[in-house]
Amino acid sequence: MDVLIALWQGILIALEPINLGLAVIGVVVGLFVGAMPGLGSVNGVAILLPFTFVIQSFTGGATSPMIFLASIYYGAMYGGAISSITLGIPGASTAVATTFDGRPLALAGRAHVALVVAALASFAGATVSNLLFTGFAPLLADVALSFGNPEIFALMLLAFATFVGLGGDDIPKTLFSICFGLVMATVGFDIISGEPRLVFFDITGFTHGIRFLVLAIGVYGIGEMMWTINTSRTGTNMSKVEVTFANVFDAIKQFKQAWRGTAIGSALGFFVGILPAAGATPGSLMAYGISKMTSRRSAEFGKGALDGVAAPEAANNSASTGAMLPMMTLGIPGSPTTAVLLAGMVIWGLQPGPLLFTDQPEFVWPLIGSFYISNFVAVTVNLLFIPVFLWMLRMPFTILAPLIFVLSLVGTYAAYMDMFDVWLMVFFGVGAFLLRILDYPLAPAVLAIVLGPIAEPKLRQSLLLSDGDFSIFFTRPIAGPITVIAILLILLPLFKLIRDKLRKTA
Repeated sequence: MDVLIALWQGILIALEPINLGLAVIGVVVGLFVGAMPGLGSVNGVAILLPFTFVIQSFTGGATSPMIFLASIYYGAMYGGAISSITLGIPGASTAVATTFDGRPLALAGRAHVALVVAALASFAGATVSNLLFTGFAPLLADVALSFGNPEIFALMLLAFATFVGLGGDDIPKTLFSICFGLVMATVGFDIISGEPRLVFFDITGFTHGIRFLVLAIGVYGIGEMMWTINTSRTGTNMSKVEVTFANVFDAIKQFKQAWRGTAIGSALGFFVGILPAAGATPGSLMAYGISKMTSRRSAEFGKGALDGVAAPEAANNSASTGAMLPMMTLGIPGSPTTAVLLAGMVIWGLQPGPLLFTDQPEFVWPLIGSFYISNFVAVTVNLLFIPVFLWMLRMPFTILAPLIFVLSLVGTYAAYMDMFDVWLMVFFGVGAFLLRILDYPLAPAVLAIVLGPIAEPKLRQSLLLSDGDFSIFFTRPIAGPITVIAILLILLPLFKLIRDKLRKTA
């Protein structure tokens, strides 16, 4: 009861005109920052962090500046799906899985359905995570603390297990794609010895490793554009969809078909998000993989399945709130964006940690209340702006293709300010196009390069802890069951292959 009273008081403070106005501005800014390839929530929050000093000069406290930053975070989580669906370019790493089915829906003239499903799934995921955050913050903080290096590696292994099903029925090509992504993830300096690894031809640009957005924008921006040019060499429009209230209302009714992916993403995303250093990207990728594995219509995934849009969008929004929990209760950022938010809290004289809820309730509960307000504002703004988003799809491809190319170049350069990464992005785009012609699945490689840098240090640190004994992944009470489940999922395609051969023989 005390929690509900504190939450209600916090919501009332968040609804004050100045705070509500900042939430609306932050969501709109975050929406377009998230939709711009190469920017994303991290850059948006970091760029606008100095602006909070101006806000503080008018409001005189830390609550309003943090509400503004949290609203940008919320808007950016919603916005990442926009360019993934309309242009086929992930706005951020958290929206990569949305591209798998969102883009095929757009090409089939159902972009409005994909955008509505993405918005409503995001709203559902964020609502579930807000409720869990409000009711179980201290308990879930203890759960997050119990996850050490072996447990996080087991979780990453489980994520890799779900990837095996993303490449279709051709398991060897899928495994090759995963291994290729893992090799790309090891480029750069060794995290333990400090020695350079796979620095090709001694080119210094490889020393910082293969940055994920470089690969993602190359594969899904340049590669997708080249594939579209190759398969459809006409100047027709990318989509003929006409936006009316009836179409949007019909798309809202179709959302019930995506309830399974939404439920999986909402629950899984939050619990992955609360793990320190995990963040929303692994959560969205795992949600997509598990949704496909558990779906009765798994063959539709990758071709325009609504669950394939709902699962990652519900997961990344759920995880974004989940990542706030270790930041506020433990002082440990759960994602790169929450690391910037943590810096903002420290700037304003707040001390994140177990005592924050008791020592600074006048800050904590209005911020939590703003999560609910920002979530409602974000879904409303997102649905209202759907005609603007679809305007891009009504452009002739002769205009859209150069626009995608320029956005890919500018987005990559804006993210890292390095021309080497721009050329590398183009190289990956051409390579992705050639691999697609050879019918190699690209999704497992992209996902492997996301989780590789997380999984490798956890594996090596776990083995250092156990003196090289792999049993540490089976004997610990949390890591053991997760590892066993992951191994069974990895072997599942092999069991299916043997079963099918036995049936054919019979």
